[in-house]
Amino acid sequence: MTSNKHIALLYTGGTIGMQATAQGYAPMPDFPDVLSTLLDQADGLPRYTLYPYGKPIDSSNATPADWQTVGRDIAARYDGHDGFVVLHGTDTMAYTASALSFMLRGLRKPVIVTGSQIPLKAPRSDALQNLVTSLQFACSDAISEVAVYFNQRLLRGNRCTKMSTEHLQAFDTPNYPWLGEQRIQLRLDHHALLPRADAERFELPDYGRATVLSLRFLPGMPLQVLKAMLDLRPQALILQCYGAGNAPDRDPALIDMLARASGEGTVLVGCSQAPFGAVTIGAYAAGAEMTRAGVVSAGDMSFEAIYAKLHHLFALGLEPGQVRLAFAQDRCGEISA
Repeated sequence: MTSNKHIALLYTGGTIGMQATAQGYAPMPDFPDVLSTLLDQADGLPRYTLYPYGKPIDSSNATPADWQTVGRDIAARYDGHDGFVVLHGTDTMAYTASALSFMLRGLRKPVIVTGSQIPLKAPRSDALQNLVTSLQFACSDAISEVAVYFNQRLLRGNRCTKMSTEHLQAFDTPNYPWLGEQRIQLRLDHHALLPRADAERFELPDYGRATVLSLRFLPGMPLQVLKAMLDLRPQALILQCYGAGNAPDRDPALIDMLARASGEGTVLVGCSQAPFGAVTIGAYAAGAEMTRAGVVSAGDMSFEAIYAKLHHLFALGLEPGQVRLAFAQDRCGEISA
């Protein structure tokens, strides 16, 4: 699998490259040298070129503009490499992986995003194993999508979400099977993988201009909270609903407010607060008014994919009506039919 392959290894930041200091974890200044020394001691790895970012990004500070930087870096090096591994912090790894999947449509090479829960030089670190296995998966001709590899699981990038802050198994895909596993041998589920596209259709627009907000419905939440968000005139508002897509409907002012915002061009998307299963806006009477107010269903998309997809669609220059239509369509495996 690894013979004659050349992998681009992008180090963007994250826990994997940090060390303990008096002020807490901070980027390790000699991380590229330490990493190269460790990898050079491992057998069975492909040839790789390390591209460290000059200023490592703490993923909790990552923005859509940072997603754009990573996506464009991959596109710029695409022809010179057979696969890509992106080292990234775990806090927003699923957002970046989702965004990369939308930017790199029609991808015909593996892009594996990984990192660690414990820094590379710390005792019991999970960093090296995650990286080594990611490099091996990045050599596979069967993978033509953006994936996250973490603790023996290969996951679709735009389906995954961070599930734990303390377990080494930090990520999972609640609504989609794993793409592969690390056992004694690397194993792929070929039925779960995206089919290889006929040609790349990369979309690399300028990110960061849209305002996408999120509101989680809570029992007894004052209506002024919703009003304050809509007064900001966001391009989109993600409504985190109860269950299958329900929202409180006793106060008609809430639905009126949503309908008015939708009519004025704000794209309203409804998802579920539950991580497993799909949302169906209007399945219950308590949610039926949401449909009439113009709320679009997110189906079984992860929250991270919803957020990244809305940013991407607005970055493409689509009008609100076009965004509503495009949002409901599967672009790269992020939503079930």
